[in-house]
Amino acid sequence: MAEAHIIDGKTIATALKARVAEAVATLKRDHGLTPGLAVVLVGNDPASEVYVRNKGIATREAGMNSFEFKLPAETSEAEVLAKVRELNADPAVHGFLVQFPVPDHISQQAVIDAIDPAKDADGLHPLNAGRLASGLPAMVPATPEGCLIMAKLAAGGDLAGKHAVVIGRSNLVGKPVAQLLLKENCTVTIAHSRSHDLPGLARQADILVAAVGRPNMVRGDWVKPGAIVIDVGINRVPAPEKGEGKTRLVGDVAFDEVAKVAGGITPVPGGVGLMTVACLMRNAVIAACRQHGVPVPNGL
Repeated sequence: MAEAHIIDGKTIATALKARVAEAVATLKRDHGLTPGLAVVLVGNDPASEVYVRNKGIATREAGMNSFEFKLPAETSEAEVLAKVRELNADPAVHGFLVQFPVPDHISQQAVIDAIDPAKDADGLHPLNAGRLASGLPAMVPATPEGCLIMAKLAAGGDLAGKHAVVIGRSNLVGKPVAQLLLKENCTVTIAHSRSHDLPGLARQADILVAAVGRPNMVRGDWVKPGAIVIDVGINRVPAPEKGEGKTRLVGDVAFDEVAKVAGGITPVPGGVGLMTVACLMRNAVIAACRQHGVPVPNGL
């Protein structure tokens, strides 16, 4: 069987960012509105710092206002919540997020609950989660939205009737991506660590989404020939071939094995991760439009 088509996150994300930039230009020209996206980073987690920096660069390149707030690791929960309330009230900020993980002394859920749902760029507030589950307009988590965009492109635009299996049930990816796939008229199975015969469930999938955080867990014999495989995992593993102490990034899918079976597959790196920033920017533009009562420009 031929090798799987590689679903190129860089190309797809670049196209989405271009559409976001066009939408921003339209909003500026027609409504005098410049969308603003803010990020709060608590502490100095290296991966988070790189991610926040990339968000800022991409946001500014699209013509949006970018705001970054870096707080020391010892910042109290009360101070973080005060910053959240400040951003809730700032009219220049249309969407924002607090970068996770936060230090252990800060409740992640308390932070999520404090965010104005209308400005919830990460789509994690319970109100947005409930609206998404109810089929109502909501702020959608960026990574699941990126997964859906990639799956639809790989399938030629129509997912109706396909069986999607989502491995993982997190609030950040597993549950919302399942809701998005249901909205596209897929038959959806949510599988997880307690599921019986996980490989057998995975083999039923026309669309397989792996979001468990376990490197190379999904093997070649877990995949139906021709299936679309969306790998959300970003795992750092030892890479002795690069030298002592070196590491490399791998997904939740054993790429070399699965690529020989699947019809399409996202690589790691170069797949879903690149879509997250682009979808966050899209969220901020949509939020700005909703807050100002103006139509979302075509293309988003």
